Amino acid sequence: MAKKKLKKVDDDLLKQAIEEEHRIRKAFVDKDWAEIKSSDSWVIFKVMSEFVEGFEKLAKIGPCVTIFGSARTKPTNPYYKMADDIAYQLVQHGYGVITGGGPGIMEAGNRGAHRAKGKSVGLNIFLPFEQKGNIYIDPDKLITFDYFFVRKVMFMKYSQGFIVMPGGFGTLDELTEALTLIQTKKIGRFPIVLVGKEYWKGFVDWVTKVLIGKEKNANVEDLELFSVVDTPEEAVKVIDDFYSKYLLSPNF
Repeated sequence: MAKKKLKKVDDDLLKQAIEEEHRIRKAFVDKDWAEIKSSDSWVIFKVMSEFVEGFEKLAKIGPCVTIFGSARTKPTNPYYKMADDIAYQLVQHGYGVITGGGPGIMEAGNRGAHRAKGKSVGLNIFLPFEQKGNIYIDPDKLITFDYFFVRKVMFMKYSQGFIVMPGGFGTLDELTEALTLIQTKKIGRFPIVLVGKEYWKGFVDWVTKVLIGKEKNANVEDLELFSVVDTPEEAVKVIDDFYSKYLLSPNF
């Protein structure tokens, strides 16, 4: 009896192994046209719809500055208050404010713009932990995306400047995307302001000493693509000074 039970267990394990092998092999078999047409290719239309909605809604918003930063920043954090103040002052200087639409620094940016009675735009993203648009976004200026790359196009296309507050991987992604596109002249130059000298010191040191100095993977002139400041007033001044200088330039 015991031998029969052991044989049955062995047979079951063998059957499971064969089924798993077939499942793996099937996953790596080339898809035929019908499968592609019914899956991957149809994603194109979803991507197109996100581009169309973004272009139609954002084409009319006028000059805006995007504020990036961590979704984890609490209202008690000094950087939250600073982002709120920067957004408020940007509105007073004639700009609207765009954020990623979520909590933390994004909420602070929209809050400051709302408090100043200016344009408060949110480009939200569907995430596994269900990020929702914050309450300070103008109801007609909230767009929610499925695709990060579509959302980033909107940031780049419709922003007249970036204010980069302390943040995580997402903030670094958006910062380096902008620097790359400007460096390679894929988009026109606009001001990029890193807020918080102590926070960004390690990044700036690495770019200066390793990326440029040691490895020669960028030019020393690329350091001029961004500014580092410590106060809301300095951040807004960088934006104003940039457009005062470059709008008067015949090459702008």
